[in-house]
Amino acid sequence: MGKSLNRRITPWSLLSFAAPSIIMMVFMSLYTIVDGIFVSRFVGSNALSSLNIVYPVVNVAIAIAMMLASGGNAIISKYLGEGNKKRACESLTQFVTVCILVSLVIVVISQMFLTEISRLLGSNEVLLADCKSYLGMVSLFIPACMLQTLFQMYLVTAGRPTMGLLLMIGAGIVNAVLDYVLIVICDMGVAGAALATGISQFVGSVIPIIYFAGGKNNVLKLTKCCFNKDIIIKTCINGSSEMVTNMSMSLVNILYNMQLMKYIGTNGVVAYGIIMYVGFIFVGTYMGYAVGSAPVISYHYGAGNKDELKNLFKRSLTIIIVSSVVMTLIAEIIAGYLAGIFVSYDNNLLELTTEAIRIYAVSYLISGINIFASSFFTALNNGVVSAVISFMRMFVFQIVMILLLPVVLGISGIWTAVIAAEVLSVVISVLFLVKNRKKYSY
Repeated sequence: MGKSLNRRITPWSLLSFAAPSIIMMVFMSLYTIVDGIFVSRFVGSNALSSLNIVYPVVNVAIAIAMMLASGGNAIISKYLGEGNKKRACESLTQFVTVCILVSLVIVVISQMFLTEISRLLGSNEVLLADCKSYLGMVSLFIPACMLQTLFQMYLVTAGRPTMGLLLMIGAGIVNAVLDYVLIVICDMGVAGAALATGISQFVGSVIPIIYFAGGKNNVLKLTKCCFNKDIIIKTCINGSSEMVTNMSMSLVNILYNMQLMKYIGTNGVVAYGIIMYVGFIFVGTYMGYAVGSAPVISYHYGAGNKDELKNLFKRSLTIIIVSSVVMTLIAEIIAGYLAGIFVSYDNNLLELTTEAIRIYAVSYLISGINIFASSFFTALNNGVVSAVISFMRMFVFQIVMILLLPVVLGISGIWTAVIAAEVLSVVISVLFLVKNRKKYSY
């Protein structure tokens, strides 16, 4: 780990270090995307709506795992930068233990209240059976889902990003094959999609446990430790921005679905679900870069390398800005093709979805800067600023815009809401970056 992080940062070395995380995040996104494609084409649009309605439960679990992963990553990387490997390994073990305990609580609650949760998230009588079927199956694999999220980030910190990438690719292939077998051949419907996802996540979580449990020469490994509540609290605070991002995403998705049911109906929920699938890839690229670069930032911050910290900040902003322009142009050009992957069988839905993707894609110009700014402060162990940026971006601004703009602009206002929220958020991000520049010497 020390050799992989303690080196002169060039644009190429930074991208090569972050590339596995970027590809990893894209493949993580493909879990849901592949499920959506198979469900849409072989089960129907109502089933796809059901999947989208209850998926916020999974997002909540991922949000908690991301909090432990990103907040813990900053602490572990800082300890490694200080040369304290023992504390780093003890912290790793605590975070994994907490993750398992929390995941089991989520499983129990989900299984006990399937109907109540489905209705709370917006299901009607037509969609209720599929909502319960998908949620009942996918929630059983919440521990695997959370551990996979946790280990993917910790493998980067352990200097094994390629292992994480290969695991994600392998799990993605397992997911796609099982989707075909369980949905098309076995005709299991949405339950088949959930089972395919769960089994693939199990693959992505068990192998890292084996890796971290053994190997004397591993930079990081599971070890005996005493529970330290101060470290857990610090991790939760430091990683709260990532939890806020994912948790807010779930709440915002619920609000979007309610507004779409009001203004458009089921087709609107389907179109929004497809936008989210497309967004997983584009926004996932920014998140992958943030995940991949964060350990490098934390390491040099812990080691007191101010010149490298400045170098990292400048090069990261350049990479984010250039990639934002490129990805927005790509999304605008292939919007119709992306929509057609899911709903080519319905011309009206295809037209609605294509227009929605093109409007929504404008937000990709700005969202990368906001995602990086939040991640940057997490890597600097300033979870408060990071959380404020995420909370304002993903919760306050989006909710206000979702409620306000449809009244003014009609249906287009729903798709435009995220653009307005990102514009307001980038103002907050820039203000915090400027204000804290001298403090952290970047």
